Amino acid sequence: MPFIFMLTRNDRTVEEAEAHLDVALEAGVRHIGFKDVGLPEARLTALRDRIAGAGGTCYLEVVSEDRESEIASARAALRIGVDVLLGGTRGREVAPIVAGSGLRYMPFPGRVAGIPSVLHGPAEAIVASAVELAGLDGVDGLDLLAWRYTGEVEALIARVAGAVGKPVVVAGSVVKPAQIAALCSAGAWGFTIGTAALDGVFPARAPGLAGQLAAILAAEEAAGFSRLGWPGLD
Repeated sequence: MPFIFMLTRNDRTVEEAEAHLDVALEAGVRHIGFKDVGLPEARLTALRDRIAGAGGTCYLEVVSEDRESEIASARAALRIGVDVLLGGTRGREVAPIVAGSGLRYMPFPGRVAGIPSVLHGPAEAIVASAVELAGLDGVDGLDLLAWRYTGEVEALIARVAGAVGKPVVVAGSVVKPAQIAALCSAGAWGFTIGTAALDGVFPARAPGLAGQLAAILAAEEAAGFSRLGWPGLD
């Protein structure tokens, strides 16, 4: 499934992550991630072990703004043993760190700043950044903060996805089915949702997190995702 459920709220892994993971696995979600902020590394490793034990794919998304923290996060991703490292902006420095580890790496294109992270800059600069990052050895795809961008979102997704030829995950502020349909039509490989599901924002027929996840999965199916192939994550 291209839906990646993030055990996060406002760019931090939540204290109740283990309980939310139970619900997600019961709902059939198998692409699950967290941030490297909010819980100690030992608990993140335990989450990763449970995701792997259920046959899932584990993601860690980096939200660090300074160089030292971003590099430390990449090294933590290797220690924890996640499958995919999302986010961060220093592709030239991080790619060599994760090279040869089997870890998939998908950094943020464009200028990203703030907590929660916001995507800044004209579309042309974001696309140019995406092309540059995607061309680096060790970069397997991109993590695009499309709905945290103030310009024409759908056009930006389409331009980035069309320019790079690698999987593009749309992260941040996906809160309704129309957005899922739009990012699918624009050529995105997948999308993340965390806060919206945990806070009950996504339109759903049933209450609670289970109802949220069921609604998101239904919206994903209705959107008719046709993904770029990515061996090991299909």
